[in-house]
Amino acid sequence: MFKGLVTDVFFDLDHTLWDFEKNSKLTFDKILNSNKVEVNLEEFMSVYRPINLEFWKLYRENRIEKSELRYQRLKRTFDSLNVPVSDRTINTLAEEYIDLLSSFNHLIPNAVEVLRYLSPKYRLHIITNGFEEIQEKKLRNSNIHHFFGQIIDSETAGVKKPHPRIFQMALEKAQVAADKSVMIGDNLEADVMGAKQLGFHAVHFNVHNDPEHDLCKTIDDLLEIKSIL
Repeated sequence: MFKGLVTDVFFDLDHTLWDFEKNSKLTFDKILNSNKVEVNLEEFMSVYRPINLEFWKLYRENRIEKSELRYQRLKRTFDSLNVPVSDRTINTLAEEYIDLLSSFNHLIPNAVEVLRYLSPKYRLHIITNGFEEIQEKKLRNSNIHHFFGQIIDSETAGVKKPHPRIFQMALEKAQVAADKSVMIGDNLEADVMGAKQLGFHAVHFNVHNDPEHDLCKTIDDLLEIKSIL
């Protein structure tokens, strides 16, 4: 589909290559136990996941600060579960979560196979809304850092996807035109629509079971990239 059209492939990181859900669950299992917070992990995660996505959307839109994101997503989860947890413990959990998250290194199935397939043919890069201090560790600890030329994060860019400035910065750093680039990510708003407004090609990795759309090519397994690139 894009063979011969593009030279550079830009990936989102969390939920696209790095298995955020699995690594996050392992992190919470460890810190909830160590802080003696009595809550069923499966119930906690089922409530936390949509709340976390909601607060990340607010953070992307600059409606909350990083500190609010980290505190409020936990506070809201415990309140929803009717589990009393002190502010002091919530702040401790928030700090320990950030410290430990990148120590787990599970990747989305077939991520390494696809990166090995692409790397001899294309220049590969990352555009992520994650925090600068964590994303580098995630890439190194999961042994995929070496695949990527440019790694652009929202803290360095000063804006978050889908803001056009972060995509423009990525193009400038990679020294490539938008029409020679494809963005692959899980978030329709941040990754697909954000990239397309600057003229990127785009591929939607539909891990969240979003409704069908005609914005771009949609895939359900990273292996499908091999048939389009």
